[in-house]
Amino acid sequence: MHDNAGEAFARVAGRLWMVGWLAAAALICASPVPAQVEFHSAPDHIAILVDGKPFTDFYIGSEYPKPFLHPLRAADGRVVTRQFPMSQVAGETQDHPHHRGLFIGYGSISGINFWENEQAYTTPNRGTIVLMDRPRLERKEDSGAIRSEFSWRDPAGKEMLTESRLMEFRGGATSRTIDFALEFAARRDLHFDDTKEGFFAIRVADSMRETVGGQLLNSLGSRGEKEIWGKRADWAEYSGNVDGKPVAIVIFDHPSNYNHPPRWHARAYGLFAVNPFGVKDFDQGSKEVGGASLKSGEKLRFLYRVLVSNVPLTVSEAAGVYREFGSKP
Repeated sequence: MHDNAGEAFARVAGRLWMVGWLAAAALICASPVPAQVEFHSAPDHIAILVDGKPFTDFYIGSEYPKPFLHPLRAADGRVVTRQFPMSQVAGETQDHPHHRGLFIGYGSISGINFWENEQAYTTPNRGTIVLMDRPRLERKEDSGAIRSEFSWRDPAGKEMLTESRLMEFRGGATSRTIDFALEFAARRDLHFDDTKEGFFAIRVADSMRETVGGQLLNSLGSRGEKEIWGKRADWAEYSGNVDGKPVAIVIFDHPSNYNHPPRWHARAYGLFAVNPFGVKDFDQGSKEVGGASLKSGEKLRFLYRVLVSNVPLTVSEAAGVYREFGSKP
């Protein structure tokens, strides 16, 4: 009797052990696996893929007046930035050709325009942002980064600024993230003039625009262009529909940035931009002095995070991301 009971107990214990092992193995298999980021280089751009799926392309060719990321895609592949002017899509808006995907520029630095600076434009004061060396690509287990150096030059080709740009890409099941670290060094005395035209910007997909049902939201809980344009906030979100499903883009400004929290040049027609320098266009009654002066050799540094989410974030959810991002030095 005791031997049979012992054998039965052993069989039951063995089965329980196997069930436990299988459950643990299933749990391990179900745990999130770090997304793999890879780069594919071409003559005028670098393609960024997350888990084998296209995320965006970094355009750096000499035929463009400034570098840009285009298009941005959600984790499920939907394009969340306007295609024009890189592609012609029937029915898509074609205003502001200088709004290329995600871009960095400014409307007036000592009178030189690095914002509205397309080669087809005829204004005489257009600057260019020129790649200095081939970008360096870095890969980690759960991210990938691109380091690049740019020269901001006046119409005569003389250098005004140098820019060091680090972009770190990550992905999850329902989101894509880019962290930016930017350092600008003045190569002569210069001034970021007081204008609304700048600085860190995205042109969202037409179907996301506030004018067709999209929504702007900021860290204060304010909603809509009228309550957000020109107002200061730690972060802002532009949400709407793409291909009939919700999606959102959130830009976070780091608390260490110059003139934090910044004003937002966020418009109902689809422009979504952070502007740390402009005042007069946003608040004509303000006594604040806009712009910023740099002596030759002086530097400005900025940190930004861009989050593309398959679903819009609530104020509390975005605030949590902001706290995590803001805790980074």
